[in-house]
Amino acid sequence: MNKIIATAIALAFFAAAPADAQNMEITPNGSRPSAKAPAEYFAGSVVLTPLFGANAPMRSTAGHVTFEPGARSAWHTHPVGQILIVMSGVGWVQEWNGDKREIRPGDVIWTPPGLKHWHGATVTNEMSHVAIQELVDGRNVDWMEDVSDEQYRK
Repeated sequence: MNKIIATAIALAFFAAAPADAQNMEITPNGSRPSAKAPAEYFAGSVVLTPLFGANAPMRSTAGHVTFEPGARSAWHTHPVGQILIVMSGVGWVQEWNGDKREIRPGDVIWTPPGLKHWHGATVTNEMSHVAIQELVDGRNVDWMEDVSDEQYRK
C-alpha cells in the first residue's frame, strides 16, 4: 500500500461524522478498513484500524492499533491527553526522561496533555491497544522524532 493511501486511512482517526445526525448510528465491523501505519510515525510493522471519528459535539477519536514484536510509535504528545486500553499481548510505554514500563491486557494508561511519550510492543511479543484521544483545532497528536533502537532497548 502506498504512503498516500496509508496516510489517508490513518487520518480517518480525525474524520468527523455528520453533524446533523439525530439518531443512533451503527458503523458495521469490517466497514472501517485497516492499514499499515505510516513509517514516518511508526517503526516496524503496525496496523491501524479506525474505530470512530469525532462526532460533534463530542471531540473524541479512537483506533485499534496492533504492533508486531519490535514495533513502536515515534515520540509524540496529545493536546488533550490520551487513554490507551491494552487488548492483547505485552508492550511498553515510556514518557520522556522516565523508565520504560510494561503493559498487559486490561491495563488502562492515561497520558496527560503535552506529555512526550511512546508506546509499542516488546522485542518478543505483539501488543494491541485501543487509543482514545480528542481533537483540538483539527489535530489529536503532535508527532516528534523517532524512538531510537538504543532508547527502545534501554
